[in-house]
Amino acid sequence: MCGIVGYVGPSTNRRAQDVVMEGLARLEYRGYDSAGVALLDGDHVATRKRAGKLTNLRHALNDNPLPDSSTAIGHTRWATHGGPTNENAHPHRGGADGKLAVIHNGIIENFHSLKAGLLDAGVEFTSETDTEVAAHLLAAAHERTGDLTQAMREVVNRLEGAFTLLAVHADTPDTVVAARRNSPLVIGLGEGENFLGSDVAAFIGYTRQAVEMGQDQIVTITPDQVQVIGFDGAPQEGKPFEVTWDAAAAEKGGYATFMEKEIHEQPHAVADTLLGRTDEDGRLTLDEVRIDEEELRAVDRIVIVACGTAAYAGMVAKYAIEHWARIQCEVELAHEFRYRDPVLTPHTLVVSISQSGETMDTLMAVKHARSLGAKTVSICNTHGATIPRESDAVLYTHAGPEIAVASTKAFLAQITACYILGLYLAQLHGGAGARNAEEVMRQLQEVPAKITDVLGRMDRVKEIARFMADTRSVLFLGRHVGFPVAMEGALKLKELAYIHAEGFAAGELKHGPIALIEPGQPVFVVVPSPSSPHNLHDKVVSNIQEIRARGARTLVIAEDGDEAVVPFADEVIRVPQAWWMLDPLLTVVPLQVFACELATAKGLDVDQPRNLAKSVTVE
Repeated sequence: MCGIVGYVGPSTNRRAQDVVMEGLARLEYRGYDSAGVALLDGDHVATRKRAGKLTNLRHALNDNPLPDSSTAIGHTRWATHGGPTNENAHPHRGGADGKLAVIHNGIIENFHSLKAGLLDAGVEFTSETDTEVAAHLLAAAHERTGDLTQAMREVVNRLEGAFTLLAVHADTPDTVVAARRNSPLVIGLGEGENFLGSDVAAFIGYTRQAVEMGQDQIVTITPDQVQVIGFDGAPQEGKPFEVTWDAAAAEKGGYATFMEKEIHEQPHAVADTLLGRTDEDGRLTLDEVRIDEEELRAVDRIVIVACGTAAYAGMVAKYAIEHWARIQCEVELAHEFRYRDPVLTPHTLVVSISQSGETMDTLMAVKHARSLGAKTVSICNTHGATIPRESDAVLYTHAGPEIAVASTKAFLAQITACYILGLYLAQLHGGAGARNAEEVMRQLQEVPAKITDVLGRMDRVKEIARFMADTRSVLFLGRHVGFPVAMEGALKLKELAYIHAEGFAAGELKHGPIALIEPGQPVFVVVPSPSSPHNLHDKVVSNIQEIRARGARTLVIAEDGDEAVVPFADEVIRVPQAWWMLDPLLTVVPLQVFACELATAKGLDVDQPRNLAKSVTVE
């Protein structure tokens, strides 16, 4: 969850605090309960930390500046152990002399027993966090060894759980030492300076040259050197890569919020995810999916694992994959998957979906799947993330950095990637789906322009949202691929506006949820295209009539030319015509805009909703 930054630069350049604070600003989406920095200052470590958002730390630094330094670490926190207070904010000091400071992302699962031993030894604690345990253990190990890297190696082999630790010590100048296990960390390579961060956004303003860290690795950075070893002490190497976007991509670009900007970036996110997926003959070629084609042809069952919005992308994928590839497909919440003893075989393909590639529940599901012999494919937006590295293959989306906590453009990119995967599997398996793959890809190429069209129609949606700012409950109905869109619309409203919202399968209405309908109850209805199979369009129009007859206020999302909905809709929100399987890429956009505008009308922070963080790196 938390955002971490480390920096070491030349002694003639005393900008360490500025570099770290800029990195924290780019990582605040990962947690904003508190923030803090630690700087090396001669023979001691100077720290400043504050509860609340990063602006509180900025004010504290302005009021009481820290000394100049060329070495610093910084942290923005999403609270796990201990509430969001000044005392629980990172960095945490270790040892009686206070020369060591530590920041941490993750959870140290055995901290209770470790803390008990430290208390018995007379160590005094000033916080409720698990992190302070690591700080005191590191200080004691450094006192024995005089070597911060060796101290880190000793300590991490005593820790259980998921963690990234960064440490500085006054006796080890111009050095930051870090370790990672099941938690994100990436190295940034500069000229005469080096960086560490939870992701590349931490240092993208200074370098695009980065290095992936592997599992159970320790890195020591100085201004001129990066050394990586395993937890066993053996020398190791990370995997270099170049970041393909620049700092401007992580700025608001004139929009009031990151979420609004990212909603408007969705045409590009879909278009970029489609780039380079076909050869000159129109056949799908997925170079990133490095699983032998014969093994993929042998797949007889697909299980999609994901959480939150990504799980709804997976639900859309289920309809598409089964329709095109004729392979049984299931969608599982990643945090439930491995605890129900799933049945997997070598012919099972487990597809994970995660924007960050660091979602802990999804990561553990992937590891469990591989341990049972299944093949795994990751759909991910973040190059160098842990889940793609732990998977047999990866299909990257190319949505660019998504800063707002509530996902928008990553969701559309995930659906697009799932469509591509489904069509690729259909191509391998043959049959009608393979024959239609080229035509579907052609229609997908038209979707970005249609999303742009939808975005140009949103004035009335924003008016409705502002009018409904005092609404206490909103319901959402959908059918087939519109069902996960309805649930995503409800989730966005819960995340951003903190009001009751639920998404239902429209066919389930008469089996209970219709009891919720009372005069004035707002209900969004995602109407299938009249061209959709099984007469679904007419069935949903009947649902609209049923709730309208009971006093519901019906807000109907329907494609251009669908006049059957007009007599039963209080508001009709139009989207361009598209092939019915691709409708989610269009119909979800008004629901994103509605939630964003309603939350804004309530005066809420749409980029950083309460209690949430962008990347959930703890179970």
